[in-house]
Amino acid sequence: MAIERTLSIVKPDATRKNLVGKIVARFEEEGLRICAMRKIHMSLREAEGFYAVHKGRPFFGELTAFMSSGPCVVMVLEGENAILRNREIMGATNPAQAAEGTLRKLYAASIGENAVHGSDAPETAATEIAYFFSALDLH
Repeated sequence: MAIERTLSIVKPDATRKNLVGKIVARFEEEGLRICAMRKIHMSLREAEGFYAVHKGRPFFGELTAFMSSGPCVVMVLEGENAILRNREIMGATNPAQAAEGTLRKLYAASIGENAVHGSDAPETAATEIAYFFSALDLH
């Protein structure tokens, strides 16, 4: 099994509901280790930069407005197959289709306000981690 790092974000909707501790605890209970973590409030420009891969898609404006609507918590998770594990813990993007017990089934309100974000591949993880953290931040 490969030790990987992945980016995870507790989105503004979950942060507003004071779910950060529950979400972080879940990752740790599932065997993922937090290498770096900080609370931020992205500007619209920062959100547009982070989600630039989706520019031109119909949901881009709504997504970036939402992600800049309030504080979120960005963190780097590490562990065996961390990318896949994080995605399993999060559940499907649409909370109505998410498996029972997943973060999105428990805490998400809709596809747009779905509580958490996680990298989908090693290349994406590397890019997303570098967007928020320097090598000196990772422990």
